[in-house]
Amino acid sequence: MTQTTIPEDLLNLLRSVDTPTVCNAIEVAQGKRGFNRFTRGTMQHCKPGDPAIVGFARTAKISGLAPPNEPAEIIRERRLDYFRSMAAGSGPTAAVVEDVDYPNCVAGWWGEVHVAVHKGLGLKGAVTNGVMRDLDVMDDGFPVLSGSVGPSHGFVHVVEIGTPVNILGMRVAQDELVHADRHGALVIPAEVVSDLKEAIEGVIAREAIVLEPAREPGFNISKLEEVWAKFEAVRT
Repeated sequence: MTQTTIPEDLLNLLRSVDTPTVCNAIEVAQGKRGFNRFTRGTMQHCKPGDPAIVGFARTAKISGLAPPNEPAEIIRERRLDYFRSMAAGSGPTAAVVEDVDYPNCVAGWWGEVHVAVHKGLGLKGAVTNGVMRDLDVMDDGFPVLSGSVGPSHGFVHVVEIGTPVNILGMRVAQDELVHADRHGALVIPAEVVSDLKEAIEGVIAREAIVLEPAREPGFNISKLEEVWAKFEAVRT
């Protein structure tokens, strides 16, 4: 697919806000509720509180529950092809890797070595339904959002490169724009990018109608009724 260009001011804004805010803003930009291109269930984050992962997806599929049934030289070459693919594409990029063994994943693809390698190749983070490990020794500055945490690498090997993936119900194609943090991940539709900065700023401003009074001394039900009416009049 054709990759969308992200203006620098939007990119900085996306990195500073959480994924629920972006989810709300997409609905504002679309003018309706019902956006559903996000992960389901609770995921694990290697360093909760890190800035959001924002990047164009570099996709792949792995497996590790059983040994590969192809010759070792093919498996080795495919892994190098995987790294070549991960290193390609216009930035910012993020790895989006499906473990096809889900929900029985055992292969900790995301650990100290692969985090360092992917970070060194210029990617901004990783999203997977699979396993991460080495939490205490992962490099800073490369968030990983995973389906689970575990100790082993199993028989891990790459099975597909650059094909569409499914991460806990979120379908992602190569080069689609992804936003992820400790809440989960979502795909930002290309058609909303031009309106997204305004939509995010609008979400924040509208929530402030309630949040600012609620955090002031003397807030009560009467004040809530007053501000909630204003909030309802402008929310999506």
